[in-house]
Amino acid sequence: MQLEKVYEPQRFEAHWAKWWEESSLFAADPSKPGEAFSIAIPPPNVTGSLHFGHMLEHTLMDMNVRWNRMSGKNVLWTPGMDHAGIATQMVVERDLAKQNISRHDLGRVEFEKKVWEWKEQSGGRIEEQMRQIGDSVDWTRSRFTMDEGLSRAVREIFVRLYERDLIYRGQYMVNWCPRCNTALSDLEVNHEDTAGSLWHVRYPVVGSDEFLVVATTRPETMLGDTAVAINAADERYVHLHGKTVRLPLVGREIPIILDDMADPEFGTGVVKVTPAHDPNDFEAGKRHNLPHVKVINEAGAMTAEAGAYAGLDRFEARKKVLGDLKEAGLLEKLTPHNLPISMCQRCRTIVEPLVSTQWFVKMKPLAAPAIAAVEDGSIQFIPANFANTYFEWMNNIRDWCISRQLWWGHRIPAWHCATCGKATVARVEPTVCAHCGSASIEQDTDVLDTWFSSGLWPFSTLGWPDKTADLDRYYPTSLLITGYDIIFFWVARMIFMGIECTGKIPFHKVYIHGLVRDAQRQKMSKTKENVIDPLVMTAKYGTDATRMSLLLGAPPGTDIIFTEDRMESSRAFANKIWNAARFLFLNMERAGVEAWVPAEQESYLPEPVNGVVTLEDRWIFSRLNACATQMNKALNSYRFHDAAQIVWTFFWREFCDWYVEMKKLKFEEGSGLNAHWRNILTVFESALRLLHPAMPFLTEELWQRLAAGHGRKASIAISVYPQPNGAADDEEAEQQMAQLQEIISSARNLRADAKLDPKEPLDAAIYAAGPVARLAEQQREAIERLANVKLTVSAADAVRTTGPMRSTPEFDLVLAVSAAQLGALKGRLEKEIVDLNKVIVSSERQLSNEDFLKKAPEKVLEGMRAKLADYHAQREKSLKALASLAGA
Repeated sequence: MQLEKVYEPQRFEAHWAKWWEESSLFAADPSKPGEAFSIAIPPPNVTGSLHFGHMLEHTLMDMNVRWNRMSGKNVLWTPGMDHAGIATQMVVERDLAKQNISRHDLGRVEFEKKVWEWKEQSGGRIEEQMRQIGDSVDWTRSRFTMDEGLSRAVREIFVRLYERDLIYRGQYMVNWCPRCNTALSDLEVNHEDTAGSLWHVRYPVVGSDEFLVVATTRPETMLGDTAVAINAADERYVHLHGKTVRLPLVGREIPIILDDMADPEFGTGVVKVTPAHDPNDFEAGKRHNLPHVKVINEAGAMTAEAGAYAGLDRFEARKKVLGDLKEAGLLEKLTPHNLPISMCQRCRTIVEPLVSTQWFVKMKPLAAPAIAAVEDGSIQFIPANFANTYFEWMNNIRDWCISRQLWWGHRIPAWHCATCGKATVARVEPTVCAHCGSASIEQDTDVLDTWFSSGLWPFSTLGWPDKTADLDRYYPTSLLITGYDIIFFWVARMIFMGIECTGKIPFHKVYIHGLVRDAQRQKMSKTKENVIDPLVMTAKYGTDATRMSLLLGAPPGTDIIFTEDRMESSRAFANKIWNAARFLFLNMERAGVEAWVPAEQESYLPEPVNGVVTLEDRWIFSRLNACATQMNKALNSYRFHDAAQIVWTFFWREFCDWYVEMKKLKFEEGSGLNAHWRNILTVFESALRLLHPAMPFLTEELWQRLAAGHGRKASIAISVYPQPNGAADDEEAEQQMAQLQEIISSARNLRADAKLDPKEPLDAAIYAAGPVARLAEQQREAIERLANVKLTVSAADAVRTTGPMRSTPEFDLVLAVSAAQLGALKGRLEKEIVDLNKVIVSSERQLSNEDFLKKAPEKVLEGMRAKLADYHAQREKSLKALASLAGA
């Protein structure tokens, strides 16, 4: 049973991760009893690797899953990966480019084979990392969004929505990425405020010497203008109603239209209308039946319609257009103007609004029941305020562009007929057109938006559209844990897809966690070079310590500040438990106690020692019960950070710091398995179970050493989670123990404040009445051994001996020291106070110097202020210690 002297988690973490999987401990079985608990894992991209956001998310999920499993529920946690259309295609295309091969050189079929090969060889790294961090998923059910079953589910819902007229194909203004060469949904576009310019251009009014001045941020698009708009109520331009202007540089005559999009209060009140290159202008074009003149193509270059600028890159064209306008005397002025630039989320290329033929989902009919499900409480957001974020988007939702001009993904199940021009949408590949019977049909070349298949994840992974035992048992899922950054991308889509496909909500609760930020509170990103690989941290501190540090800093919805200080603390906590276990195991050998644990129960009561239950046993079982009560309450309400702090406090501050210290006074060599040992091992084993969901590797390692082969289940992971038991509550024992702790702590603190050698035995006197005096007498051995004193208990009104003293409302405690020690102590404290006064005066002088404050970096100033606060605290302590010696 001996433990290695040093806690080195790398020695056993990989072993237990592999053993859990090989033992099928986490395999779900719908036929088994127990309330169902299921959770949908946010499927990571096949191209991805673990970052700290993942580590936080997976730690929260795993803690909840392990707790539910240990609480007797029939748990399913399905792992898997997302095919990540754009991201994966880009990775494979980059690999091919290194060999001077493009996807077009290979053709679609061969390129898709290359992507599948890449997926098998290089994809899925994150699944191995999930094993490393202890995810207790059912690996036998691992899914991929393009596996056969999920692909069938995608086709089924596409056809159903099409048959209900909720999917349509049409021309619409889309966000187009010239780099990725595909349409993007609104959610795949980032908007960044950028300092730009507003160019004021003169448009000559036909048949007069007058100009209309139009302000634009994109002068290159004016080549595609098909109108200028004024407001009908704008009195400045009443005389121009029905007139036309001549488009600068092009010479095309275009109408002046009346439209409310022109605001008389903004600028000149005149707006250029370019229906082919602006969403608002596209709508205005429909209202006024304006033609579309496309002057920028899908590659971001100017088209033949741009005339002399054809073939130029759009930004090169802008420079040339501005130069030509200036030369023609048509550029009136330039003013600075901040504007939001739309960028592709994936590659950060500036997005081009283009009119394109795409597939769309009608969102209003799908959004209505999804909004109602949250409004009526069927789905609850935690924290509740994130429901407002959900409502804001859902209430203003636009039709969803679901087609992407890619080769990797779920190909749209529509076949276009060369004969009649209509499309056949089908679940299985047709041989002829459903409309005219022609065999000249070809499948649509576009693929579906990745989020279309991801939106089916909670139920497609359970076998939908078939009626399966898994779907019946585990759907709706119990909980979703995810970040606030994908409420729109994924959460909302799962809700409306789930209701549409199954008639049921996809999950009951949505727990929203925050982002992990660096010590300066900045979001971690590659561009800021502040990304930290969590596996570097797990290698340095251990997986359990990394998990615990994340849990401690993770209130719901609140961003987490990453610091290595918290990692150090969590590592120290793990080390404390390891050392406590090692101490117990060594003393068990000396006592002749074999590995032993009690029969598995949800709770326990202390066993009497010689007919009497000791104070420390009554107290620790009461505290164990309080910990079990609080842990279950915290986990049931998703207060993961509270749960982590509760079990930390119990294990370190109560079990290790006090109970073990008191119990070791009663260890006897060769005693055998007596009541003292049965009590301490019962509490230790229960504490390991309480801690297991947060720190699975350490607890499994210690539990196996303690409980293996003693009639218990194969793993702590499937043992029973401790539950509250009112019979264990003992308020009297808790009050008495608190008093005893105060007595011992007072003696220790007096010694420390007086800078007396902790190893030197001292005489001590306690002056108290009634219960406190009786307690001191009863617990004399504990006080003397733990405070390293020889104790005298005297009446509260007895004359005090001289020496350092600590007074409380219940007792006075005095340490007896020799005259020589007392003199040396006074001298040392007086010198210390003088030295501290000098340092404080010097520091305060510096921090009040205006020149110094202006020149010194803020970090330096922060450090100096912190040190000054420490100096003040040290001086206060020394003054109190000196005051306690007055008259001595």
